[in-house]
Amino acid sequence: MSILTVKGLHKRYPEFHLEDVSFSLEPGYIMGFIGANGAGKTTTLKSIVNLIQKDSGTVSVMGKDFTQNEMSLKQEIGLMFGGVDYYAKTKINTITDVVRRFYGHWDDALYRGYLKRFSLSEEKKVEELSSGMRIKYSLTLALSHHARLLILDEPTSGLDPVARDDLLELFQELIEDGERSILFSTHITSDLEKCADYITYIENGRIIESRAKDDLIAAYRLVKGTQDQLAAVEGRLVAYKVNAFGFTGLIDAADIQKHNGLTVETPTLEDIMIYHAKKEADNEKPTV
Repeated sequence: MSILTVKGLHKRYPEFHLEDVSFSLEPGYIMGFIGANGAGKTTTLKSIVNLIQKDSGTVSVMGKDFTQNEMSLKQEIGLMFGGVDYYAKTKINTITDVVRRFYGHWDDALYRGYLKRFSLSEEKKVEELSSGMRIKYSLTLALSHHARLLILDEPTSGLDPVARDDLLELFQELIEDGERSILFSTHITSDLEKCADYITYIENGRIIESRAKDDLIAAYRLVKGTQDQLAAVEGRLVAYKVNAFGFTGLIDAADIQKHNGLTVETPTLEDIMIYHAKKEADNEKPTV
């Protein structure tokens, strides 16, 4: 049984439309949610947990309809959307005293363990914390009630490389028992290459890809060639960039054997995202 299933999610704004967003996440896995700024990542995550009212679509958590069981299912979900900046003058322990009352499974020993792990002092006010420490505190609140599903929006943003690596190790620890899953958005695709099992890629409010990370990377190849070679493969490329030496483009791996002579490389997640975004941008350019 999937721990999270999203089907046909729609949300329309005057200048943006979340369109038919569908994906699922099994227990014991990490899914990275990627896309450019404004692509719909935060809107999707907030729509899943009714922080934004969706226009249509369904969300199931652990086999139960989220809308019909919202109060009980939120006990099983750890959320992090942004920091705690709006409580700037408040001490950490005061915020925690409020938050813990909402969760029947709040574990104070677990909470204090994360405070120690993240080197957080309860006596500090939010305004005294660095941006990275504010993120760590938000994560501490999300992790301290034994949530089965973590939904985190840009949890590694603002952290230095060492802190990000520590956090990714923590994510791996959390799913080891096969009972928890993590869905987190990020624009730092190198983080996902370290820890994600699945990737869901959204662009302009539509899901472009949602599959196992290794399968996604294996489905594409980065190709380089001369201007003359470009003419032969241009119609099969997802998108490409021209440079002084020729071109570089993204192509379906299945098409590689048809085009000998090209330099072929395995793409990164960032390459895949960049060239799909370029395809979307090129499609939106007005024809002259």
